Amino acid sequence: MIQLRHPEDALQAFQTSWNSHDMESFRALFHADATFVNRFGHYVRGIEAIIELHAPIHASIYSDSRLENELIDVVAIGHDAAIVHFWSRLMVGAAHPAGPHDVDTLILAVLTRQVDEWRIKALENVTLVNPRTGEAVLRDRQEF
Repeated sequence: MIQLRHPEDALQAFQTSWNSHDMESFRALFHADATFVNRFGHYVRGIEAIIELHAPIHASIYSDSRLENELIDVVAIGHDAAIVHFWSRLMVGAAHPAGPHDVDTLILAVLTRQVDEWRIKALENVTLVNPRTGEAVLRDRQEF
């Protein structure tokens, strides 16, 4: 099982569980009552709803996808709570109806610690887009 000893451990753990498409390791990242907002603005509450949101896409359109995460910052908001911002590049494969392509998102995660284990309490994922056109952009190719 993945253990998060520090809030920033969530990046690698999230990436590892996503890339293995293992919903049990993904489940272990979250508190039971966690909230999740996906990149399309779909809000769910509770670990079962988070898994129900992700299991079907990992079995289909994202079955050959990969993530690469990069830390932006960690902001402590107490001894047992932190905000973590990180970049996430989703590399979608041939299983996706639009074919292989990359998507960059910015993730904000609130983590809390209980009994020396950090877990995600809330996560929000925002797709980078050109505000003039609404077209998705990669962060190293922003031109606005």
